[in-house]
Amino acid sequence: MKEYLQKLGKSLMMPISIIAAAGIFLGIASVLQNPNIVGEGFVAVSGVQNTIGFIRAIVGALFGNLPILFAASVTIGLAKGEKTTAAFAAIIGFILFHITISYFLSLKGITAATMSVEALIESGQSTLEATRTVSLYESVLGIFTYRMNVFGGVIVGMLVATVHNRFYKTELPMAISYFGGKRLVPIMTTVTVPILGILMYFVWPFLGKGIESVGNLIADSGAFGVFLFGAIERLLVPTGLHHILNQLVRFTPIGGVAMINGEQVVGALNIFNQLLTESDPNMDIMREATRFLAQGKIPFMVFGLPAACYAMYKTARPGEKTRVKALLLAAAIASFTTGITEPIEFSFIFVSPILFIFHAIMSGLSFMLMNLLGVSIGNVQGGAIDLGVFGILRGLETQWFFAVIVGIFYAFAYYFVFKTVILRRNVKTPGREDETEPVVMTASNNAGISSTSDIGTTIVTALGGAENIQSIDNCFTRLRLVLVDSEKVDEKALKATGAAGVMKFDDKNVQVVYGPQVEGIALKVKDAANMAE
Repeated sequence: MKEYLQKLGKSLMMPISIIAAAGIFLGIASVLQNPNIVGEGFVAVSGVQNTIGFIRAIVGALFGNLPILFAASVTIGLAKGEKTTAAFAAIIGFILFHITISYFLSLKGITAATMSVEALIESGQSTLEATRTVSLYESVLGIFTYRMNVFGGVIVGMLVATVHNRFYKTELPMAISYFGGKRLVPIMTTVTVPILGILMYFVWPFLGKGIESVGNLIADSGAFGVFLFGAIERLLVPTGLHHILNQLVRFTPIGGVAMINGEQVVGALNIFNQLLTESDPNMDIMREATRFLAQGKIPFMVFGLPAACYAMYKTARPGEKTRVKALLLAAAIASFTTGITEPIEFSFIFVSPILFIFHAIMSGLSFMLMNLLGVSIGNVQGGAIDLGVFGILRGLETQWFFAVIVGIFYAFAYYFVFKTVILRRNVKTPGREDETEPVVMTASNNAGISSTSDIGTTIVTALGGAENIQSIDNCFTRLRLVLVDSEKVDEKALKATGAAGVMKFDDKNVQVVYGPQVEGIALKVKDAANMAE
């Protein structure tokens, strides 16, 4: 189950990487269409505004089709092989899933025509009642169905991946052998997904209410609920399951529900992005949505953790400072600019529980303070790019300056606490490892990652050889490995290639933290292990 959840969490990040980039374009477009920022004259230039409108249309299409993107990404992430076939089956499954629900709804007379606000008002409902009823349904790819948002795509992806892994190697009798193997996957998807659709037709009204109740509970908890989210999100980082928690608040009622222009929008990130398309967004609704987004991360990602890197550099032994300088500098820059923090976090969370707990508490406080101070900075990463695009460029109404003020205090707090704890408790942060067991890191490319052409072969050898590797995958910062025997892993050799940390979850599952460079490293390791797929 742990392995499955880790793979699921990783697979959820594929569309997030697209959304994060698209969100930046949307943020810039909203700034350029705001007369209070660029002036009435610029807004009146039709050619420029038409171009910006085109960008908005493209980005809006991505956000509007998130469920099918998640269906494909989850299937690809969980599939063991023939991933292109799995993705194809996911599209088929997603369409059939909603067609099934739509058909059973129509048997009860629930259609797009009967569930319009006008039709419900004519039937005797009040405007408020009609609006609430209509908000339970939506059209997905032109199919009238339940408003399940990303959740529908995720469960379809999970089922199709299960079907794919069960049947993609199946050999059929000679007479029908043409339909065996990967061709059998879409066929079995066509058979099984409608069953899921029928099940969800009956279950979703209750499940949807349950999820919404959890969202209401968090909303009623106020600032304390935001603090818990921020602290738990960091505590889950070592397991990789923080990705799942983030998606729950970004795309389900747990992150909020808002009515925008008569349409129900669900999830913190969805609400924020929808409001960005408005010429005069409701800032109260936007602040409610962004309390779970980038603003809560900025104080510790842009200011706190880089200061922690400086503290670790200052406390390193004199002879080791040159070695760790490149590693910590690259990690600090990644955290500052993009909000990728794991290369820093994995340098201390396993060697000092005190620093790990301090970091989690400060993360929770960061989210809580940004909420209490009325800051409104959205998107997902939390680095300086988000601060600039979604905070500073959008003007003072975002209250971005509070993030900077709190961040400065965070920088001093992180530096003082890290330096004090490291020295008093002799914490083995980079540059302070036992001299009898040195960790040699190659920093020839100023990032702590070995630049040798045979790094893939070196890592495969350190993992116990190709015969010890069952699967190789990666997320934003880590190699995710399933091995025959994790005891064969040579952690010193892996750290010599520039790994910031090595985690053995059990006798098979291992993760190796490399930072933003992991994508290229994963390709080299797959090639070296002859596991290109």
